[in-house]
Amino acid sequence: MAPKQKFAEGEKVLCFHGPLIYEAKCLKSVTKDKHVRYLIHYAGWNKNWDEWVPESRVLKYNEANVQRQKEVQRAHSTQPAKTKKTPSKGRKSESAATGTPGKEEAATPAAATKGRKSEAARDESRASTPAGKDVETPAAGKASKTSSKDAPADSGSDQPKKKRSRLDLSIESEEQYLAKVEVKIKIPEELKVWLVDDWDVITRQQKLAILPAKLTVEQIVDNYLAFKKSSKTHNQAKETVLVDITEGIKEYFNSTLGSQLLYKFERPQYSEILQEYPDTPMAQVYGSIHLLRLFSKMGPMLAYTALDEKSLQHVLTHIQDFLKYMVTNRSTLFNLQDYGNATPEYHRKVQ
Repeated sequence: MAPKQKFAEGEKVLCFHGPLIYEAKCLKSVTKDKHVRYLIHYAGWNKNWDEWVPESRVLKYNEANVQRQKEVQRAHSTQPAKTKKTPSKGRKSESAATGTPGKEEAATPAAATKGRKSEAARDESRASTPAGKDVETPAAGKASKTSSKDAPADSGSDQPKKKRSRLDLSIESEEQYLAKVEVKIKIPEELKVWLVDDWDVITRQQKLAILPAKLTVEQIVDNYLAFKKSSKTHNQAKETVLVDITEGIKEYFNSTLGSQLLYKFERPQYSEILQEYPDTPMAQVYGSIHLLRLFSKMGPMLAYTALDEKSLQHVLTHIQDFLKYMVTNRSTLFNLQDYGNATPEYHRKVQ
């Protein structure tokens, strides 16, 4: 028997997005495998931010929940801005440290309310939101979803995220944060050229990756795991570690794609993909170039985990080995034919 839906299509609701609660509207609903999901539109924001969410993130619009919304907002706004206790706080420095898509996004909800420090960032805000309102936005919430207990790891997840990915173990103290050293992942030169070409194809030529990818992130990671298992030096102990690392890569990809790995021009496509594949992890849709973008940004992400130095170095060794695998197989993984022209209708959505 299908579960009874708590919210009707067209109903005004409140919805968690990251750590905050926003006024929203239920556009559609779907029930699959006894789980109810709703297509949510955040009031006052561009429809590109519409997303499918599990029922656990939606609240009735009533006096009690409106009060709860205000309390959550108040608690969030009074958090010290300089403590940097959560992984999401690090995303501001992370975006500034790389030349990859994340620099186009708001770093945290707090950053959205305090205003952008550069004209380019203000332009991005105006492009993404109605009339460039400088208020806390679902867009900003997206960047914090990996550290939120109320938001799922990705929009394709049916359940709220109750456990962190294998590599993102816990929120650290201020002392631990200050003791952190910069974590760098060295992208091989053979792969850097593809990041440059990718930027040019997306932002200047305004093409899009053809999705679903011929070879998805999940397939690439699984192929790497199979390759390592066939190695002469393979043993059971190494296999256990490899499985953890590869599953961690998939989880990181699923949880950071929407907030960290997309250029602005790709956002309408991402919104369409979420609607077309509401119950599919994005690692089963996107391919090699978006996986490479993840590795170009993963260093700062790892800096905000609670891994000790030895464990962190162990993880980095495996990631560098994975990148070597991508170099060896680059002729199979990367091809400019994997991009296609955007339709005139799509260009109108972006504007």
